[in-house]
Amino acid sequence: MPITRSAVKKLRVDKRKTEHNKRIKRTLKVALKEAISSSKPEALIKAYSTLDKAAKRGIIHKNTASRKKSNLAKQFKSDKPITKKPTAKRKKINKPK
Repeated sequence: MPITRSAVKKLRVDKRKTEHNKRIKRTLKVALKEAISSSKPEALIKAYSTLDKAAKRGIIHKNTASRKKSNLAKQFKSDKPITKKPTAKRKKINKPK
């Protein structure tokens, strides 16, 4: 628990900011799902706008927003779902005891 007055205030502010950031991230997630699932240009434009707003407010990094917009554009252009690249599985190494 915070002891000093400033720490108590910081806790209140952090809770408020966390709630705000969660709301924006939720909106972003919904907009991206909508853009991926539908082939409407309006959904794509809304997703772009939401990504830009989140990047502007510092919720996500601007390069992350740019990458997601690029992937959406590729998907929209090709009409195929973009899948994540498969990652190589790590081999388990048994250490001698």
